[in-house]
Amino acid sequence: MTAPYLKGPSDPTVQPVPASVVDKVDAADTTLSNPRRAVVALGSNLGNRLETLQGAVDALEDTPGVRVKAVSPVYETEPWGVDPGSQPSYFNAIVVLKTTLPPSSLLERAHAVEEAFHRVRDERWGPRTLDVDIVSYADVVSDDPRLTLPHPRAHERAFVLAPWLDLDPEAQLPGRGPVAGLLDAVTRAGVAHRADLELRLPE
Repeated sequence: MTAPYLKGPSDPTVQPVPASVVDKVDAADTTLSNPRRAVVALGSNLGNRLETLQGAVDALEDTPGVRVKAVSPVYETEPWGVDPGSQPSYFNAIVVLKTTLPPSSLLERAHAVEEAFHRVRDERWGPRTLDVDIVSYADVVSDDPRLTLPHPRAHERAFVLAPWLDLDPEAQLPGRGPVAGLLDAVTRAGVAHRADLELRLPE
């Protein structure tokens, strides 16, 4: 990450996205032929969490055939599936992409980004520097064990649904319905919006 975004020794904050940058991202769609919309969830609970999430956003944008269209607010979340206090809290965010990559190639890229940030898969629900999960890909519904679409647990995770709804109030999870309704059906306990933190769209 670049120095201008650092405000102290821990997680950096970043600047709001200028309208000119948003316009440039929209114009970049012309470089993709028949792109599909994908929703990706990011999470980190080790190291400099915000810097890691920003690095993941930038790495996705650097992928041929991928354009990052939108980045959600940051949420801080208690770890899922473990005893309270046994791990650091997560920073979570949602990224909306336009991509010409098929789902399998996008998954390979997601795993490569995780590995670049030294993701270790020693234990289920273990702490990790970075999670990059494909939540949905267009309207695809698939029970492929390597990549189930949409993500099989997205509908019950407030740390996915809340930032996604902030980003797109009309969002729909394929096969499950409106994200707003799904979020109403789950608890938001341990899931807090961090208004003091932001992720930027790549320039």
